[in-house]
Amino acid sequence: SVGFKQTTSIMGNRTKGKIKKKSIKAAAHSGMGSKRKLSRMGKNLKKNNAGLEATFITRSATLKRLKITLKDFRRLCILKGVYPREPRGRTPGNKKGQVFYHIKDVKALAHEPLLAKFREFRTFMKKVRKAAGRNEKDEAARKDSFAPTYTLHHLVRERYPRFVDALGDLDDALALTYLFAALPSRGRVSAKVTKKAQSLAAQWGAYCSTTSAITKSFVSVKGVYMEATIQNTKVCWVIPHSYTQNIPTDVDFRVMGTFFEFYETLLGFVLYKLYTDIGVRYPLPVTSIELSGSTSILSANLHVLKKVLQQAGNSASNAITEAVEKQATQDEKKESVSSSKRDKDKLRTIDEALKQVDDSDDDEEMEDEVDLAGPLKDALESMNEDATVGANQEMTLDDDASKRKRLFAGLTIFVSREVPKGYLELVCLAYGGKVGWEGKDSPIGEKDPSITHHIVDRPKLPSSYDDLPKSREFVQPQWLLDSANFSFLLPTSRYAIGAELPPH
Repeated sequence: SVGFKQTTSIMGNRTKGKIKKKSIKAAAHSGMGSKRKLSRMGKNLKKNNAGLEATFITRSATLKRLKITLKDFRRLCILKGVYPREPRGRTPGNKKGQVFYHIKDVKALAHEPLLAKFREFRTFMKKVRKAAGRNEKDEAARKDSFAPTYTLHHLVRERYPRFVDALGDLDDALALTYLFAALPSRGRVSAKVTKKAQSLAAQWGAYCSTTSAITKSFVSVKGVYMEATIQNTKVCWVIPHSYTQNIPTDVDFRVMGTFFEFYETLLGFVLYKLYTDIGVRYPLPVTSIELSGSTSILSANLHVLKKVLQQAGNSASNAITEAVEKQATQDEKKESVSSSKRDKDKLRTIDEALKQVDDSDDDEEMEDEVDLAGPLKDALESMNEDATVGANQEMTLDDDASKRKRLFAGLTIFVSREVPKGYLELVCLAYGGKVGWEGKDSPIGEKDPSITHHIVDRPKLPSSYDDLPKSREFVQPQWLLDSANFSFLLPTSRYAIGAELPPH
């Protein structure tokens, strides 16, 4: 027992009541207070709260945060203009091979009004599928008419605060629009989308040819490259060749359709501004009768635009003529009323009659001064708004456009039936020439003696062309494009039928 007491008193080389020494492995600051430790070592940060982990977020985490499907997320990113980011340096959280988005873009998507519309549409589709599952077709059709709708106008104004920004981003919009206009209406490509694309392409081509905005053109395997200068901004697009297009199976047309949905709204804004600047109301009043009577939508739009511009020039003179005629009728009525008053005044005294005549003369002079401008102002204000937006606004061309407009001035070009006249008609009209083709709606007949150049794309001329007037020259389509590119009428000998063409 005595031995046990001695060992307990000296065990561990420590005495009773003394503080236990720290281990050698313990940290040096473990004995610090909380305030001293915070000031010296800093605050402990939570995980993924700073650095690349807090700046970038994966796609799966984004879907959980926004609570939407992958299909709706793709549509929202395309419409909003949000694209994946690639972090510089290391990969956040060592998550290699994943798609990352910036946290600011995700926060912007969370406050987008379209997100609520997508959720509303998903709820609506549940109701329609439920009714269709119960075999209630009438109820499903009735519900389909109450589908939620949305517009993309706020996105266009948000992404393009200036008109120059919208013009600078028209390349992809026009290329996709012309592509959908050339595709057949089959499968994912609906007839509604195809018709809308053809209408937008025709309206854009009509504006470029009327304002002489086309500067360059080039024919390649992919299609015809066109370049136009709109308000000192170069716009380039591709027109596909007029062949039968085969729709590939490995292309996701849902993504392309979403892009076209946004570009459709963007082109509507741009065309409205461009047509308003030349004094024409947009959209053009192209009727079904004019479309059925034309060989192409472009020809119908060009015809309507030319007619509207002519009406715009004559509307002011017509308003002045109507105002003058209205003023003349009012003067005749006033003269008849004043003559009856004078007959009654003769019964009065001479002094009263003289005063009445002086007063009536002064009143008539004042009325004449006021009424001269009144009817004219009313007539100008009540002009037909369907024809023009601004009656006094005339289309003016800059110096370069005026030079281009004079290149083919005085030339009449006829396009043979084997030549696609779409882009050739654009180039010819943009440079001031007249165009004819084989069709009922052609303004120029094939045997018209005023034709100066006949465009033929054949190895040799057929025998039926021997009866045509000898005053015209037969050339290949490249002559028209090369002359427009060089801004000079090239000699036709190198572009004769069957000749080897120079480099394009």
